[in-house]
Order: sequence, then C-alpha cells, then structure tokens
Amino acid sequence: MAAEAQRYREFRMPDVGEGLTEAEILKWLVRPGDTVSDGQVVVEVETAKAAVELPIPYDGQVREILFEEGTTVDVGTPIITVDTEPGAAEPPGEPEADGAAPKERQPVLVGYGVSTQATKRRPRKPPAGQEPARPAGAKPPAPPAPPPPPARPEPAPLPGQAAETRPLAKPPVRKLAKDLGVDLAAVVPTGPGGIVTRDDVHAAAAPPAPPVSATAPVPAVEPQSLAAIRERRVPVKGVRKATAQAMVSSAFTAPHVTEFVTVDVTRTVRLVERLKQDPDMAGLRVNPLLLVMKALLVAIRRNPEVNAAWDEENQEIVYKDYVNLGIAAATPRGLIVPNIKDAGAKTLPELARALGELVTTAREGKTSLADMRDGTVTITNIGVFGIDTGTPILTPGESAILALGAIREQAWVHKGKIKPRHVTTLALSFDHRLVDGELGSRVLADVAAVLEHPQRLITWS
Repeated sequence: MAAEAQRYREFRMPDVGEGLTEAEILKWLVRPGDTVSDGQVVVEVETAKAAVELPIPYDGQVREILFEEGTTVDVGTPIITVDTEPGAAEPPGEPEADGAAPKERQPVLVGYGVSTQATKRRPRKPPAGQEPARPAGAKPPAPPAPPPPPARPEPAPLPGQAAETRPLAKPPVRKLAKDLGVDLAAVVPTGPGGIVTRDDVHAAAAPPAPPVSATAPVPAVEPQSLAAIRERRVPVKGVRKATAQAMVSSAFTAPHVTEFVTVDVTRTVRLVERLKQDPDMAGLRVNPLLLVMKALLVAIRRNPEVNAAWDEENQEIVYKDYVNLGIAAATPRGLIVPNIKDAGAKTLPELARALGELVTTAREGKTSLADMRDGTVTITNIGVFGIDTGTPILTPGESAILALGAIREQAWVHKGKIKPRHVTTLALSFDHRLVDGELGSRVLADVAAVLEHPQRLITWS
C-alpha cells in the first residue's frame, strides 16, 4: 500500500490567496491519460478574488480527475490523481480468502470507499442421523426451541450478471435525491466515470408530461408556475460572492459620508486632446480618467491624513506613506478593484502605461491576487455608463473612494457669460472614523480645482 501511495500522487486544492477556504474549478486543461510534467498548468480555478492557473508538482500520467468543471472545492481537497510510474505493472492487491478471484476495483468518490463485508464460516454440522458426541452418563440435551422462520434471502445474481454496486454521487447530490424522493439506483448517470449529477436527479424527479390530445382543453397555468418558468437562478460564488460580502461588510462597518461637487472640466478635456498628440504619450492610454487619477494623487499629497486605514483589532489608525491607487473595473466575472502600486511616485506617462496594463489585464480575466492587495484609495469611473454621480461604497480597508461622473457639455456661467462648457460631478465617500468633514471637503475641493485649472498639476505636484 505504501508503494501504491508513492506511485499514485494526489494534488490537493492549494490556498492560492491569504486565508481563502475554497475555489471553483473553471476549466481542466488535461484529461485522464494525458502526460504531465512538473510545473505544467493543469487547471484554472477562480477564488474569491481572481482566476488562477494551478501547476501540477509531479511528472507522470493523469489517472483520475476528481471534480467536474463548475464545482466549488474546499482548500486541501484532492482534485486530481497522477500516476508517477505510467506503464509499470499494477501493484498486487491483497489475497482473497479461500482462493477466490480478486475483486475488481470500483471507482470511488472522495470521501467514499468500496463497501466490503467479511465472510463468516458456519459451524460444521454432523452427518445426517448422527448425534454429536457427549460425555458418558450425560443426559441428552433438551430439544431446542423451534427456530424463527428464516429471513427471505436476496436473489443471487444470475450467471454473468454483476453484483449491484452503490451509485456514484457526491454528498450534495445524495441529499438532493433524498429530498426529492429519487432512488439513485434508478437514475441514469451522465457525469464522468458514471457519476450521478444534480441535473440527472432533477431529470429523474420531473414527472412525465401527460399526452395532450387535439381536443383536450389546455390546463390553465398557475401564476406562480408561470413566474418560475420565466426566472433564472445562478449560484452566488467566486468574485461576485466576494464582492457582495465585502460591500456588506464595508457598508455596515465603516460609517460612510459622501460629498459632491460639480466642476467645469473644459480645460482638462482640452489638455487630454493635446496630450494625445504629445510624442511622450504615444501609444499610451490618455483620457480624462488619467488626469482625474493625477488630480487625486495631488490632493492626497496635499492632505496625507486621508490616506489611512482603521485597525479595529489593535484600535489604531494606520497612516500610509505610499498610495496604491485602486481602479474599479467591471469584468465578465464581476467587479474587481486592482491597484497601481506606488502610484503617487509615477510620472504621467508611467501612470498612463500602468492604467492601460491594468484595464487590459482585468478585461482578459488575468488580474493577479497581488494586484488586488494593499490598496489605499480607489477611483470608480461611473461616467463611462452615462451616469452623472453616485454614492460609492468604500473598498474594505481603505479610507476614501472617488466617483467620476459623466462629462457632459452644458450651459455654464463662465467669466460672467453663459457658455457651453464640459461639466462633470465628483462624489467622494470616506470613512468618518478616519476622515472628518473638513478633511474630506479639502480633498474633494483640491481634486476639483486641479481639474478646473490643470496647470496646478505643475505648481502643486
């Protein structure tokens, strides 16, 4: 058994983040029988933070894949078995009693084994008509009480018929079958290796549709049944689950305050157009968001106390001398907030390059866990959706988040006259435990002042 354990190696779901307890299997990149090598990526999983590719730490041949795509697996659970000595003879099994043929190995799910029962021998009976020997002078034993009627024996399998085996199904599927009153033995499995899936159980539980004749009246559909037909249910997991938990925790932990300001950003819009023609910015991502990022960084430099975090456990305020600027990004898997490390120390071209890489990586679903850790403040650009303003919720562990609304051409009083100007609304939410109204107002006013007169980027930086 030790040799077999060394040969067949199980790869367990690792903790790919800090304290994560589970991950969803997105896509298997190998199949049973494929040859793998140490360091080869075999599966893509999604944690509560990002999609991650997992490399196998063994050389060998894939023997068994233990979970289907779409399954959420706890950290530490085996997910794939590798034969590290492919082509070698199978290790001998344990001998069977009375010279019986060895039993065929049955595929098993994690947490289940093949049920075996020990064989018991009956005591030998004396030949017919002969009483068992007893000592001389001993009285014959009293006649035994009539035995109870024997239990009805189970019919033995016919020649060539395999003995009945326990249907393969995961514990949640077994519970579902029990709740729906479905006999797993009567379900036709469609999963890999003959595993019964949830869909199989639901299909077995669905009543067959009665035949409808051409003259029979169509039964009325109950309103509740009609509503159920027109609904879709999607499990909450992965990034969506993590985002929901984080937003609830933030909303009910940090006392939010949101302030708003509407500002004329005509000069900023013009500067963006000039920067697009600048040779130093060629090929880089240049848009109003880039200058809003720079304006916020200038405001933080002028008001460093806003760049802090609340340590509840130690009852301390942690002031940070670096700015990891988070950018909220909508992706097919949900909202994520990667951040640009040491954004405050970057030049405008460096900031543009980092912004372009961040957005591209997020849209491709390849944002790493490191890119989403240790953020200090965040910007969310709701203006790209045509929204004027909002009340953004803080990213957990951060003190402030700035929302950029849509930039629209509006009638605006400029130098005493009504003129068409580019106008936007900014909203700053902050943690009132760390940031009081005066500090929050100064930060928001500084951002607005830089966007109204972007030459202050030079004088204030």
